[in-house]
Amino acid sequence: MTAAISRIGAATRVFGIVADPIAHVRTPQLFNELAAAHGIDAAMAPMHVAPQDLVAFMRGLRGWRNFGGLIATVPHKTAMPALCDTLTERARMADAVNAVRRERDGSLAGDLLDGEGFVGGLRARAIEPRGMDVWMAGAGGAAGAIAFALIEAGAARLSIYNRTLARAAALAARLTAAFPVARIEVTEAPPQSCDLIVNATSLGMHDGDPLPVDAAALRPGMIVAEIIMSPATTPLLAAAAARGCRIHPGLPMLEAQIEAMARFLGAVP
Repeated sequence: MTAAISRIGAATRVFGIVADPIAHVRTPQLFNELAAAHGIDAAMAPMHVAPQDLVAFMRGLRGWRNFGGLIATVPHKTAMPALCDTLTERARMADAVNAVRRERDGSLAGDLLDGEGFVGGLRARAIEPRGMDVWMAGAGGAAGAIAFALIEAGAARLSIYNRTLARAAALAARLTAAFPVARIEVTEAPPQSCDLIVNATSLGMHDGDPLPVDAAALRPGMIVAEIIMSPATTPLLAAAAARGCRIHPGLPMLEAQIEAMARFLGAVP
């Protein structure tokens, strides 16, 4: 990343990652290393924007002519579709966006790459979701992307758990409309005998967060996966490891999608 920062000049295309809070993000480091490896004059910086300021912030980007686009993360993914001019089909179906490209005319195009990254991260660690019984906590933007990708990858069943039942039901309805024969259900119960548990919430990012899954439900043979990247070992992963589960951290999801992010943003060929 040092090499990328040291060469910033007037011709550098600027990219960002927008979040609240911002301290946990890892995307700029990987993005800047990738740009440097390709010999591309581009750099990404963290942008700390609160939800109440997001609309004004995004409006201002339209006139920033050397701005190439941004990555959106917690809590902005579900707000982004309404702020974009065009969406990819997967972003439209999931009703969430995590990558926004600024076009030459100042319009904004949105895509959702978390699902592709999550499944790619699993496969990079020799975890094949095809045929798996999956229990997922969460129904927000990342959860929607991951749910669509898991069904596309051939998961045998997906159970969606969320503290707000209506959000889980809305996600299940979108999934069922896209995949009519898939086994998709909303659950209020902890996982029973599933193969893969996915924490697609932000619980575990902050000290004092409750576990997104009842630790008593964790059993040897289960795979427990996170989307949180900092801390690398969340309380959920620590509890799962103590109970003999295989654990899968959040960083592989980002590693698997960073090139797709950079390509969508137009930063690399």
